[in-house]
Amino acid sequence: MPSGSYLSVRKRVREIVVVAKPGDRLSRAFDVFIVALILSNVAAMIVQSIQRVGAAIPVFFTLFEWFSVAVFSAEYILRVWSCVEEPEYRRPVLGRLRFAMTPLALIDLLAVLPFYLPYVSVDLRMLRVLRVMRIMRLAKLGRYSESLQVLWRVIAGKKEQLISTVFILLILLVIASCLMYDAEQEAQPDRFSSIPAAMWWAVATLTTVGYGDVYPVTVVGRLMGSVIAILGIAMFALPTGILGAGFVEEMDRRRRPPLCPHCGKEIRNSGGANQ
Repeated sequence: MPSGSYLSVRKRVREIVVVAKPGDRLSRAFDVFIVALILSNVAAMIVQSIQRVGAAIPVFFTLFEWFSVAVFSAEYILRVWSCVEEPEYRRPVLGRLRFAMTPLALIDLLAVLPFYLPYVSVDLRMLRVLRVMRIMRLAKLGRYSESLQVLWRVIAGKKEQLISTVFILLILLVIASCLMYDAEQEAQPDRFSSIPAAMWWAVATLTTVGYGDVYPVTVVGRLMGSVIAILGIAMFALPTGILGAGFVEEMDRRRRPPLCPHCGKEIRNSGGANQ
């Protein structure tokens, strides 16, 4: 059995690494430090992409990357180690595994994983992609931003409707590609050589981007293109309405008084004026 001092240290570590509670200055300082380091990493990645700057001070960027990875790795290890203080992750092994599979824990892992993978036997062509994955450090801000947490709750609450909308959009994409392929394949065999090739036009049209590099030239193709473009506007209005309704519901829920866990009635402040 772990000693009392071990348990107290683990509990204090958990209090520090989670979002700070009012009055906990050390946890608050930790949150501010991590957020500042995340923003600094994103800024460094952007500035380093400027070849003149990256070539002028390469040692600075290398040392800063090492320092950042060391801090983020230690943070990840401490979060996994101390997660058993939470009731849902109480079991030492399975609890930690469950915590490691949560979205925020996976983001923490992806924030440092690209640094370590080059030292493992992997396809070198993947290293460029893995370097881009450093942007995942920006996603770590979701733990500290109330606005991002609200957005996540809205998306999670409306996931069924959003999935249905995406499914309908995919069906429309396939139908539009097939129709345009049949209408334009003979007139433009180089642009509409296959249904997958026609999907590029369908995506650009349904998203109302309209790059203009591929477009119908036949009368039937132009008529169908007009209808598909209008349908694309209507389809992309659906998720906007779903998310808008979700935000209204979330804001209404946040303004609503809390419910009593025993009787289910609203808890109202008894001080001040009579309710």
